[in-house]
Parts: sequence; structure tokens; C-alpha cells
Amino acid sequence: MATLSDRLDHVLGVKAAGSLVDAFDMHTVEDLLRHYPLRYATQGQPLTEEEPEDGTHITVIGRITKAELRPMRNRRGSLLKVVLDTGSGTGRGVDVTFFNGDKVKYVVREGLRAMMSGTVNYWRPGQWNLSHPGYLILPEADDESVGAVQTVRGGGDLRGLAQSAKGAEGVDTSFMEREFIPVYPATAKVQSWDVLACVRQVLDQLDPIDDPLPDDIRNERSLMKISDALRLIHLPERKTDIDQAQERLRFDEALALQLVLAERRHEVSGRAARPCPPRADGIAAEFEKRLPFELTEGQKKVVSEISADMSRSHPMHRLLQGEVGSGKTIVALEAMLQIVDAGQQCALLAPTEVLAAQHYRSLRGMLGDLGNAGELGAGEKSTKVVLVTGSMSTATKKAALLAAMTGEAGIVIGTHALIQDNVEFFDLGMVVVDEQHRFGVEQRDALRAKAKSGASPHLLVMTATPIPRTIAMTTLGDLETSTLTELPRGRSPITSKVVPRRQHPNWVDRAWERIVEEVKAGRQAYVVCSRIGDDEAEGSGKSRNGKKAAEPEKEGPTTQAALDVFEMLRTGPLAELRVGLLHGRLPADEKDQVMRAFNDGSVDVLVCTTVVEVGVDVPNATVMVIVDADRFGVSQLHQLRGRIGRGKHPGLCLLVTDSAPNGSAMARLDAVAATTDGFELAVLDLRTRREGDVLGSAQSGTARSLRLLSLLDDLEVITAAQDLAREVVEADPGLKKHPGLASMMHAAVDAERLEYLAKS
Repeated sequence: MATLSDRLDHVLGVKAAGSLVDAFDMHTVEDLLRHYPLRYATQGQPLTEEEPEDGTHITVIGRITKAELRPMRNRRGSLLKVVLDTGSGTGRGVDVTFFNGDKVKYVVREGLRAMMSGTVNYWRPGQWNLSHPGYLILPEADDESVGAVQTVRGGGDLRGLAQSAKGAEGVDTSFMEREFIPVYPATAKVQSWDVLACVRQVLDQLDPIDDPLPDDIRNERSLMKISDALRLIHLPERKTDIDQAQERLRFDEALALQLVLAERRHEVSGRAARPCPPRADGIAAEFEKRLPFELTEGQKKVVSEISADMSRSHPMHRLLQGEVGSGKTIVALEAMLQIVDAGQQCALLAPTEVLAAQHYRSLRGMLGDLGNAGELGAGEKSTKVVLVTGSMSTATKKAALLAAMTGEAGIVIGTHALIQDNVEFFDLGMVVVDEQHRFGVEQRDALRAKAKSGASPHLLVMTATPIPRTIAMTTLGDLETSTLTELPRGRSPITSKVVPRRQHPNWVDRAWERIVEEVKAGRQAYVVCSRIGDDEAEGSGKSRNGKKAAEPEKEGPTTQAALDVFEMLRTGPLAELRVGLLHGRLPADEKDQVMRAFNDGSVDVLVCTTVVEVGVDVPNATVMVIVDADRFGVSQLHQLRGRIGRGKHPGLCLLVTDSAPNGSAMARLDAVAATTDGFELAVLDLRTRREGDVLGSAQSGTARSLRLLSLLDDLEVITAAQDLAREVVEADPGLKKHPGLASMMHAAVDAERLEYLAKS
């Protein structure tokens, strides 16, 4: 007999277990049983008067009434044209074509019973067939040998599946006539039927399983026992078996994630932090009094939430999300000033030097004389704001680091350079992370560790990529979430249009004309490209073959590089304008110089890469042309588009693409053009990318851990799991009284993912 924790090599043998380790990193019985089927091959496609959909995969059983060999018309070889009578009562059988007719004609013969599985192809309206399907010759129903045969006669996947049913007495063909046959994720070396054979062998030896869920919880939600769920997900007898097994296992996944987050939430609430209540006579109050505009009601509400969090004796752990341009920066600044009033420091971590420098200029600009303590003309209540980046001059960086270490600087802004060992803070009270998805959790953890021992800094995480509620609950359930949905007064509407370059090349010419018109009206424009230059050839803009990257290449898709677009525009359609170039390989001082020139209006058009994706604020910019827009993700396009329409004039975003008119890329661009609702686009983006990325797989290097739970669709399950997890952890931190739940938590979510979530 076997238990869930038993090693596979002890149950299956070294050879079979070794294949599963190499292909899927499976080591235990539970690893294998949680490798759920992708789908089920079924007999359940009834061949009625309704025609099956083109491209659907069906499996049918019937008697071969015709098997005729015909020569192929345009090349050597022959086709075997077969008709399979399924007894459906429709008056016609299923047409089947085998392309290697000479090879299968001796097996696929008239009068035999057969199972065939393949994809429906329509050659003309109303006429469909199965082309070169998997097949298996079945014994007669009254044959004494039915249930076990010594030789498998068949081909394709069905032959492999039949071989997996081989036992001591031969091949159990009755298994192949089950209504639902599981089809598993597979590799070239470990096919679906190999997995099935291992699963059946393990289930035959499996001991009864102690259920980690208490009976009252299972009964309340009408969930089946875990032992039944793990059997029926693999070997269901009916459709309800699959539904009920998936319902139980889906809840397990949700609960496992929520237990991790509840543990994390409990641990954070147990940390100590210095309370930083607001002061009526401090720099924050003075700043608010000087504001030349009134905050939106949404901003006021979020400022109040954050202020209350920071007044407590345990660290704030809050996510601030909002649409592009919703005013997150000023909310974060008010929070940082409250920390400064309490005599502590703030660190603002930005993903790029361009954005860090932009934040520095923006915060200094908003603070005025309140942000230049130690300088001539500084306000009576003021603090010092410094910038720390990797490419700063040694003298400038040394001065900034000294200001951070002595406490002279109340606000320290920087990139990854802030995380380095030589960066010390006098008394770090708060960490603000901008665009949290750009940073690995280890980096955020390292910055938090720079606080004084015995105290944890408050944490404010900002993102302009809207997160649907279910995602926030599942991946950020240990953070309180504040959302800004209202755009500040003065923001202008943005119109987006798709420009299909292949179908309408003259529309691209019109895009450049629109830029000229806007500049002549006193405004500015961006032109965004997906890459710097082919092979990133040190500024040459040449590809490997020496051609300009913008020229069509013989192989592979063609994209236009920023270097080439810059040259083309400044010598061609935009020759009368002042065109600048900004990309990631420019030295830091050049980047800053170009950005300053664009900010102050001495550059009309900025040709750039995605270095302007977040945080860049030039209210006078009204037009953005995104070249090869299909190369960007949905959220990225939305972020880029948010760089325009930030002033009193409406914005225009033109998405240039060579995508096929009816393809998925064009559909994605049409969706972006149709709405500026970031939450709607976030859902579209997540459905496109799948949900694994949301759990941090790109950062943690682990594979997608959710097998059945949909973070977008299973709100009710996630909510119930969250309530239960918080209740259990509140009563039993560490789950010492619930070893079954602790075990399930670790089994359903891989160890690296748990570590990732724990650090988030």
C-alpha cells in the first residue's frame, strides 16, 4: 500500500519514477496525483442532427462499414477512406481519412468494431470528417476475450492509451470504452498514457487519506472527501464526478494560498513599528495648505487611510493602485511627509533611472522651498530630498549617501542602487515601492531590512497597473488595498486609434502629419518603439546583415528600431521639428538632458523606447505614436498611453501595426483602442498572459502553481477561502493544531512559491 508522502520510486520503480522526475519534477505520490488531467477524451460527443464544431476533438466508437483504398491525386501514395457507423440514428456514419492507406488497410477493415479519436475538419459546408485519427480495434461485445487482449491493434494516441491499460492478463480494452478517459499534460518523452499508467498503478495501492478539511467545513460547502476527489479527478465515471472533484480541489488551492497570506498578515501585524501620527504644525500640514488645487475625494480618502495606518504601532502594509494619472504620487508624498514629521526617513524605490530622476524633479517641484533643507531660501519647515542612482558621479552619490546616513535627507529616491550594502539610513521609517511588479521580492526585502533593528518600516506599494479584485485578494491578500479610480481635475480625454500599416500605408503618413499639426499648435509628441536597434549594435541601428533595421527582412517579423525611426523622422516627415532620442543605453546624464529638454519644451518630438512607460509627466504632450504596437502587452500599452492627455488638451494615441486584420494581435489592439478603463484591460491582459505571471513566476522562476483555480473567475471560492484562512490563523498561528491544513498548504503550492509569497 502507499501514502501520499511515499516516494514514487518506491511505488512505481526507479525507471518510471525517474521519467516523472525528469519531465515534471514529481517525487511523491501526491505530486503525481495533483498532476490533473488537461481534458477528457469522451464518448460523450453525441452524433445527432447537430454537426460538431470545426476543430473540436471527438472520440467515437462504431463499426467500420466501408474501408476503400484510393490513390492520391497529386502525389504518390494512397488514402484509406473509411466510414464508421456509430449507431447514432442519423442515417450517416462518420467519414474518416487515413493518409498512409497502405500501412493501415490490413488493420482497419470492414466489419470490425473500432474507436477513433481526432479533430473535426470541414472540407465544405455540411461535410466533415476525421483526418488520420488515432484508432483502436476493439473486440466484439460478446467475445469471451473482451476486457483483455494480448495484442493492441491500433495507432496514434489511442494505441498508447490502450498500452497503458496493460496488466498481467493482457490489455484491458474495456478501460478504453469508459465514458471519460483522462488526457494529461505531457512531454515528448513522457506521453499522456504513460502518466495514466502510473496514476492507475498508484491509485490501486493508495491507502485511505486523512482529510485535512474538518468535517463541518466540508459539509457546509458540500465538498467531497479528498480521497474521493483525488480518485475521481483521474478516473471519473460520469460528468458530475469531474465537477465535484474539481470543486473540492479548487477550494483546496484557494485555501492553501489564503493560508499563506493569512500567516503573512498575522506575522506582519505582530511586528513593531514606531507610530507616526499626523502633526497639525508639521511639514505635511504646511504642504497641504500650499497646494494650488484641491485633492479629489478619492485622494482625500486614501490619504486618510494611509495616515491612520502609519499612526499605529505595527507597520503599514498597503497597496495603492490607480489608473494612469490618477494622482498616486501626491498621495504618496503626503504619506512621506507625515513620516518626516515624526523624525524618520522615507525611501522611494523606482524601477529605472529615468523614473527615479523624474520622481526627484517632480517631488522637488511640488515641495518648493519645503524640499531644499540646508540650501539658501529653504522653508522654515523643510526637509532634504536626494537622489541615488548607479550612474551618478562619485562626488554627487557620496553627498547623497551621507545625507541619507546622517538623517539630513528626509526623502531618499533611487533605483536598485538603494539596496546596495553601502547605502545606510539614519532612521528609515517608510519604504515606497513604485511599480511593484518591476522588483523581485528579495530586493524589496533587502530595502526593508535597512530599518533600525527592532522596528519595521511602513510599506506603501504603488502600481498603475490595475489589479482585479480577485487577483488582489489572492496574491496580495496580506496587503490592505486602496484604489484611486477618479482622475484629478484637469486631465483630458484620450482617443486611441489602430493604424494598420499594411492595409493603409498612407495612414502612417497621416500620423506624422498629425504630429506636425499638434506641434504647430504649441504641443509635443512621443514616438515609441519596441527596441533600440537590431542586435543593439552600439548605436549603429544596423542589423547583423548590415541593413537598416527598419527595412523588411527575409525571415522573421520586422520591427522598427528607435535609432532608425529617429533618423527617418528627423530627416523626413518631421524634418522641420526638433526631434529628440531617448533609450536605455544612453548614459545617465544624456538621458536626463534629453528628458529635461522635452520637459521644458525645447524638444518637440521624443522618439523613445519604453523608458517613458511609467512616471514621466509632460502635460504639454498630446500625441503618442506607438510603432509595432502589437509587440507590447495590453497593460504596457495602457501605461504608455497614460503619458499623454495629462494637461488641458485632449490626447491622441495611434497604434501602428502590421498585424493580420483578423488575428489575435489585432483584436488585442482593437480592445485597447476601444476603452481607457484600466481594470477592464487588466482582465484582458491577464486572460492573454494567463494567471501564472500574476503569482510572480517571472520573478521567482517557478512554474505556474495553480492548476484548477481561476484568479479571475472564482471570486466566491477565493472569498470563502480567505474568510476561513483568516479565522483559522487568528485562532491557531502556525497551524500547529491543524497539521492537515499545514500539509495541504505546502502540497498545493510549491515551496519556492510559498517563499516568494512570504516575502512579498
